[in-house]
Amino acid sequence: MAVYTALLHYPVYNKSKKVVATSLTTLDIHDIARASRTFGVKRYYVVQPIENHLWLARKLLSFWQGGHGREYNPKRWEALKIVEAVPYFENVLEDIEKRDGLKPKVVVTTAREYPNSISFSSLREKLKTEDLIVCFGTGWGLTEEFINSSDYILEPIKGTDYNHLSVRSAASIILDRLLGR
Repeated sequence: MAVYTALLHYPVYNKSKKVVATSLTTLDIHDIARASRTFGVKRYYVVQPIENHLWLARKLLSFWQGGHGREYNPKRWEALKIVEAVPYFENVLEDIEKRDGLKPKVVVTTAREYPNSISFSSLREKLKTEDLIVCFGTGWGLTEEFINSSDYILEPIKGTDYNHLSVRSAASIILDRLLGR
């Protein structure tokens, strides 16, 4: 079954719990692409509705996917060739349906606990029979509306009482737990 990843800069919360679009961080593009490629993700989507930030994401990708970057660092190209930058999550689902003819189940990740969350081991079992897109939020997390519209809410990564991993770190841990050997 196919697994996709998406990094959403919208709809997410800021620290005041207002719904916002967050700024693009190019390190997130690179690092989550590398983790996605390492664990066999079919395509990684960067969702960024801010026009200038979307332009920047696409400019970075064009450099690595077909420009000088491809020749300069083929390993980086190997990871970034699976990345697509789009303005909204609806564009992600449309692209997957257009490219692959399927509609994956939506999995959201969050640092918050939900009573109806699914464990890593249960979601790993679902990967045997279902196509999934694992969604990561930026800022202070995906909105309640987006989370509640998903098919699955993945249990949070638990460490100590300090619970504020970078999205890059969380993505790597989650992908390893779901797709690692």
